[in-house]
Parts: sequence; C-alpha cells; structure tokens
Amino acid sequence: MLRFVRRRTDPGEAEDVAAETFLVAWRRLDQVPGRPGDARAWLFGVARHCLLNARRGQIRREALAVRIADAHAAPDDPRCADVAGDHVARRLDLAAAWHRLSDAEQEVLALAIFDDLPSPQAARVLGTTAAAYRLRLSRARRALRGYLDPTPATAAPTRTPQESHS
Repeated sequence: MLRFVRRRTDPGEAEDVAAETFLVAWRRLDQVPGRPGDARAWLFGVARHCLLNARRGQIRREALAVRIADAHAAPDDPRCADVAGDHVARRLDLAAAWHRLSDAEQEVLALAIFDDLPSPQAARVLGTTAAAYRLRLSRARRALRGYLDPTPATAAPTRTPQESHS
C-alpha cells in the first residue's frame, strides 16, 4: 500500500495517506470484498480517494494563502510606489509563513478564513468546544503574524529618573 501511495504523492504525505486508507478500510470493514485480489483492488481504490482528498486539502491551503495575501494587499493605496511588486512580495512572504505553520494551525485558520465557519461550527469540525477553537485560532493567528514579522515587539521605552519627575 505504501509503495502504491508513494508513487502518487510526495514522500512526506505518503505515510499519512496510507494510514488514512487503512482507517477508512477499518471503518468500512463490512464492505471489503472477500476475495484477496478484490480486496486489494478495493483498498487501492480507497487509497486513490484518500490521495484525492489530500490533494484537495493542499489546494485549499494554497488558495487560502493567496486569499490571505489578497486581504493584506492594498492595491488602491496611492502611497505605495510599487504596488504590484509589494503585492508579490507579500504573497511570497505569506506563502513562506503559511508553510511554516503546523497542519493544525493551518486547519484552524482555513476553517475560519477559507471555509468562513463561525466558532461553534468550526469547533464541531475539529471535535472540540467553541472556546477551545477560538483559543487555537488566536494562537494560529499569532504564529502566522510571528512568521510574517519575525522582528520581536519592542518594549515600551522606560523613563529615566529625571523624566519621571518632570
């Protein structure tokens, strides 16, 4: 099964897709054909569907990265001298930051931005509470902002003793 999947996707995803295939097979055990050859073909069909689902998920994540970049672009701002170049740079920065996020962070952001789900519905998708989902979303947004702007936030300037008394 792993060889079948590896030939059709990148090595980093192959084990996950194979595991998903066997999970589906386990859940649908009553549908597995009785003859070994038929069962093997059925399992390869399940793997193919899992590969297609994984690819659709990747396309959704890439589309989300573009949508996020579009939301941050300011093409009508006359103050930007080179809007097109800035827009491309932002997209590249966002794509790089997006790929640095964990799968869980990407999924939480995708549910909020790409799928436009309110907290209670997104929480149901993840099998958690709305409050836990909002916390995950907040952390994922913070992580994305951190990857987009890696400079640490500066602390408020401290006052010297002379300034305090004036």
